[in-house]
Amino acid sequence: MWRALAFLALLALAAFGAVWIADRPGTVTIVWNGYQIGTSLAVALVGVIAAAIVLGLLWAIVRGVIGLPEALVRGSAERRRTKGLSALSRGMVAVGSGDPLAARRYAGDAERLLGTEPLTLLLKAQAAQISGDRDAAESAFQRMVDDPETRVLGLRGLFVEARRREDETAARAYATEAARLAPSVTWANEALLEAQSADGDWGAALETIERRSSLGLIDKATARRQRAVLLTAIAGEREAGEPEVATERALQAVKLAPDLVPAACIAGRLLARRGDFRKAARIVEAAWKANPHPDLAKVYLGLRTGDSVRDRLARAEVLAKLSVWDPESRLALGQAALDARDYKRAREAVKPLLTERPTARACLMMAAIEEAEHGTASGQAREWLARAARAPRDRVWIADGIASEVWAPVSPVSGRLDAFTWQEPPNTIAAPVEPEAVSDAPASPVLVPAAPKAAAPAPASVSAPVVPPVAPPPAGGAKGSGPDPVSAGMAAAALPAAKPVDRAVLKTG
Repeated sequence: MWRALAFLALLALAAFGAVWIADRPGTVTIVWNGYQIGTSLAVALVGVIAAAIVLGLLWAIVRGVIGLPEALVRGSAERRRTKGLSALSRGMVAVGSGDPLAARRYAGDAERLLGTEPLTLLLKAQAAQISGDRDAAESAFQRMVDDPETRVLGLRGLFVEARRREDETAARAYATEAARLAPSVTWANEALLEAQSADGDWGAALETIERRSSLGLIDKATARRQRAVLLTAIAGEREAGEPEVATERALQAVKLAPDLVPAACIAGRLLARRGDFRKAARIVEAAWKANPHPDLAKVYLGLRTGDSVRDRLARAEVLAKLSVWDPESRLALGQAALDARDYKRAREAVKPLLTERPTARACLMMAAIEEAEHGTASGQAREWLARAARAPRDRVWIADGIASEVWAPVSPVSGRLDAFTWQEPPNTIAAPVEPEAVSDAPASPVLVPAAPKAAAPAPASVSAPVVPPVAPPPAGGAKGSGPDPVSAGMAAAALPAAKPVDRAVLKTG
């Protein structure tokens, strides 16, 4: 619309000019080299315009002839670039679809047409990766490292290849260099944190977390949790030799994550040692409300070493009320009542856990109660021991499919920080089967194979090795005559670890 109006305006202006010149006639005389040419003003203007047009056409022709070779070269380069970009695009599609032959062919075409562009090197490396040619992939990534523009990307590729061939030293070096060149790169920071945690270099790991938090790579809640885990690891290492430092670190960890069980256990033990029982009790109670755990119960009941069994029973009742009678509180109360020889109270505490599918710890607790009250020859005790061997396993610390009776700050498999969670392991044993009769002969626990329809499916992320038969605890009903039935249940229910926990494991028991 505006263009049409502008054209009409220019046309009207030209017409007005032509009329104005026609109303004012005049002559134009040109004298050159003895010749004289005279004409009207209108004709002279037309001649000048025509001459300008002719000169413009001649200049365009001359310029086109002069620039023809360059135009031909430029057109050829443009066509090569178009073909190269097409090959690059198709190669990326082939890599994504898992076609190694097409990916390598298009990668070669892209490199031939585009040269050593960053994307062509990346396509060549990825094509080599899906083809299984690790040497070619590393060579392409090394060429990317030599280019300042693609150095971090090349380091990422070399890091992945080093991890695949299980060369942790080289992988750590690549991650460290990438973190130095680009501090905001997420993968490099995570790899560096894992390496520092695996080495037990908790101070450097804390610095890495602070840097990641300041750069906005992790949210504040995650940063607080990870700092608490590292501070707990420091406190666990120094609990025996440097109790003051350990106490300070444990209190810092509790402040950052009040529900972190190992931190609360360490803080409670250390505060109790120096006589600050009230503060120790507050910390353990706060953690117990958020996450009832047998380690917390053990610390809470043993805050005062000189207390009587009745005092311990009273504190166990406090834990039960705080957790609204959580199963862990019932087991702790049952153990405290058993120690106090209050067998009726112990049965009342454990009875609600026996209604549906009692776990191994609940069955072992009932066996201990029966033995303590009726002696080792009690048939009920032997029956509960047999049921314990077939009962579902209790919760344990699990990280990357590995179960452990003690917490650790990092996973022994992947080195991931704060990987252990308190959860039920995959139960591959069938529901408890009631024995038809109990003979007078000593009974040994029998491992009953699970029916296919009764077995619970194991999560994909956690391995589920078969639990070996559990031997019954030694006979003896009096206090101190045998192992703690709750601790024995933990041992019976724990999954066997696929590999030992590394030296950074923090024991809180």
